[in-house]
Amino acid sequence: MKIDPAELGAEKAYRLLTGIVVPRPIAWVTSLSPGGAVNLAPFSAFTFVSPKPPMLAISVGRKAGVYKDTARNILAREEYVIHIADSPLLSAVHDSSAEHPPEVSEVDMLGLETIASDHIAVPRLAAAPIAMECRFRQCLEFGETRSRLIVGEVVAFHIRDGLLVNDKIETESLDPIARIAGPRYARLGEIVTLKPVFQTSK
Repeated sequence: MKIDPAELGAEKAYRLLTGIVVPRPIAWVTSLSPGGAVNLAPFSAFTFVSPKPPMLAISVGRKAGVYKDTARNILAREEYVIHIADSPLLSAVHDSSAEHPPEVSEVDMLGLETIASDHIAVPRLAAAPIAMECRFRQCLEFGETRSRLIVGEVVAFHIRDGLLVNDKIETESLDPIARIAGPRYARLGEIVTLKPVFQTSK
């Protein structure tokens, strides 16, 4: 089968790509609305773009020509928190993807406890095993849909006790969830450990 991207509308292309680029880590993001409500939403177009300083990127799309609350909140306040959720939080992550007016707090609706952040005004989720306080650094728009790639610098890591061993996260203990196509998610399966590859100088 061959598919010509030029013949695909934005929605069909989205469905295709989200089935191909799998599994995807999920950035569970808290931000503050103009009125101070704590908004919460998951984003699976998510990666890190720099280790020093540590910088993370999320891609935020538009619906009916309007950017999601998270993008508007981040660009207005320039602060937000990215969380990594574990399996017990799967239902909450999924439910937080529902569309609500900007002043409706998904955190309150889901009954999630928050903790004050150390360096920013946006609170973090108490239940998340990892939370990263972020400050906005750059925004780039891509494509006809003008999806916004939002890059922020991590100014504080909050990691559940016992997850960090010898400067590395114990992935099995973290038990993260991932997104696949549609309203479907995945957990870690078999983990295969190979010997490091050492490069010789040329």
